[in-house]
Amino acid sequence: MATFILIPGGWQGGWVYQHVADILTAQGHNALPVTLSGLGDTCAPSANLETHITEIVKIVRSQHDELVIVGQSYGGMIVSGAADAEPSQIRALVYVDAYVPDSGDSVWSLTTPRFRDMFVAGATIDGLNCAPPPSLDPRCRPHPIGTFLQAIDLKGRWRQVPRKIYIGAHGWQGSPFLDLYQRLRNEPEWSTFSLDCGHNVARLNPEALAEILLAQV
Repeated sequence: MATFILIPGGWQGGWVYQHVADILTAQGHNALPVTLSGLGDTCAPSANLETHITEIVKIVRSQHDELVIVGQSYGGMIVSGAADAEPSQIRALVYVDAYVPDSGDSVWSLTTPRFRDMFVAGATIDGLNCAPPPSLDPRCRPHPIGTFLQAIDLKGRWRQVPRKIYIGAHGWQGSPFLDLYQRLRNEPEWSTFSLDCGHNVARLNPEALAEILLAQV
């Protein structure tokens, strides 16, 4: 039995993984969909990337099973940060159409001008939270802008995790992750998968995502 820690992307809560979690638990595993600070019913405009990484590190330290940490989009930053702090108990890192940072990177530095413009436009109301794009699920919440701007500090310990998986979603236009996917597919320590769906894989293709996750345990 394994425990899957499921980290959503920007503006979303743990609800985005509900179908995936149901499949994982039906196979006898534990699934922990996470709603990060500021993305639930309580605002946390001062939350930054370190805040969110610390939340996941606390969950990792509270578990006793082998762990698979999954992050979609922005959640990839947190996957790397948490694994860098506590690599020993983690069996696999799964990046779902997500950022894979080096030390000193931020979402802002890694993304494309299109998404930087989106972040700036979304934060014009209070300068602290980035409003969700109108096309997203109505359950989405304004995202603390500091989490997109803060650079990550990595020591390289996350590379000790034995399995590193990258899932590219290649059914949408304007993805900032295409070059990253192409680079990782040529690196021997990575396993890569390509899905023909939009960016929000957990909602659009939960069965395929769950199948890949179950193959890691």
